Amino acid sequence: MNEHSRLIYRIALTKIPGVGDIIARNLLRGLGDEEVIFTESKKALLAAGISARIIEEIKRPALLEEAQLEAEFVEKNRIMPVFISDKEYPSRLIDCVDAPVLLYYKGNADLNSKKIVSIVGTRKATSYATDFCETFLRELSSLFPDIVIASGLAYGIDIHAHRTSLKSGLKTVGVLAHGLDRIYPSVHQRTALEMTEQGGLLTEFPSGTNADKHNFVRRNRIVAGMADAVIVLESGEKGGSLITAEIACSYYKDVFALPGRTIDIQSAGCNNLIVNNKAVLLQSAESFVRQMGWGNASSKISSAQPRQRELLLDLTNEERAIYDALCTEEMQVNLLAVKANIPLSKLFYILLDMEMRGIIKPLPGGVYRVV
Repeated sequence: MNEHSRLIYRIALTKIPGVGDIIARNLLRGLGDEEVIFTESKKALLAAGISARIIEEIKRPALLEEAQLEAEFVEKNRIMPVFISDKEYPSRLIDCVDAPVLLYYKGNADLNSKKIVSIVGTRKATSYATDFCETFLRELSSLFPDIVIASGLAYGIDIHAHRTSLKSGLKTVGVLAHGLDRIYPSVHQRTALEMTEQGGLLTEFPSGTNADKHNFVRRNRIVAGMADAVIVLESGEKGGSLITAEIACSYYKDVFALPGRTIDIQSAGCNNLIVNNKAVLLQSAESFVRQMGWGNASSKISSAQPRQRELLLDLTNEERAIYDALCTEEMQVNLLAVKANIPLSKLFYILLDMEMRGIIKPLPGGVYRVV
């Protein structure tokens, strides 16, 4: 199967009515290949447990025709399709149960960069939050010039985070709630163009998709899932950034919030996140790095590693993979899951057991190291 045909089948999978991300992943697991889903006989699909209604949709000729048109748009505009089985797919997102099976990407930032942080907040940002954002990203860029900053290209905090990242020399990725044939809001087109040269634009939506309200909620799960941590810089009692924070918590991501005065309604959401232990209080770039465990402490333990490796012989294959990965460097749990090739849901149980046996030690920010 050539790449063009493969792309058509992958796009068609995302267009089957009644088949969302979870069912699409189940279809791939059950049948093993996106092409098989569309070329297998009805009888074989029924035997695989697929409902007659979904089979009728799969066999509808117009489905592949629609996918063909989208594939032509992707290729014409040099958009990079990123399928869930591709090595370029955001590794931090894979273990999220509702991760999209296909993403459309235009840019040059590594979606599996060693450090990715999402910054979100209100569309009606105050100077308190924007000033902090500038200082925070300037300091963070001096510590980690390769860090990638993600956000949603919306008014307020989002666009300020993108523009400040560009100014600070950081790559920044905008996650869109629509297709790559448009930019919303349109006033951010110039910044979006700069981001394709110093970061990128990412979406799960095909061309022709409008920026409808429900798409922003779907967009938020990608903002949360693709990062090591989510930072909420400013939010009222309700807002999309709080939804992103809630999703991040459900994904076991680290969440930080910039506190405000108790009388500031613009900070009520952030303050509530902190009070309810759903977010760590954000003070500065230095404190953030410390909380994330991103200090260079690995060199301090390197001399102890050879002896430790000899002593710890009673390890399962999965424990050995984890131990070997952590002997190289301290590692955040999402990257460790990829490095050791262990699902995140299973990894937590193994890590807990290894911690109880004194083999590894947890650090702030979901980071682990060998003892």
